[in-house]
Amino acid sequence: MQKLKTKSSAKKRFCISASGLFTAHSAYKRHNLRKRPQKMKRQSRAGVIISSGDAKNVQKYMPYC
Repeated sequence: MQKLKTKSSAKKRFCISASGLFTAHSAYKRHNLRKRPQKMKRQSRAGVIISSGDAKNVQKYMPYC
């Protein structure tokens, strides 16, 4: 059986942590930041852990992670 390919869009958007959880970047950090509260911008610096339901879909896109 041949190898499965990793989706290029998924490998650019998601990382896997040392504990095996998928992480992603926070949303709403690209433009119009003057409208956003400082607290929201500060908390969005860190990555976000993907929920278990979404992680199953990401796992299909990245079979060898």
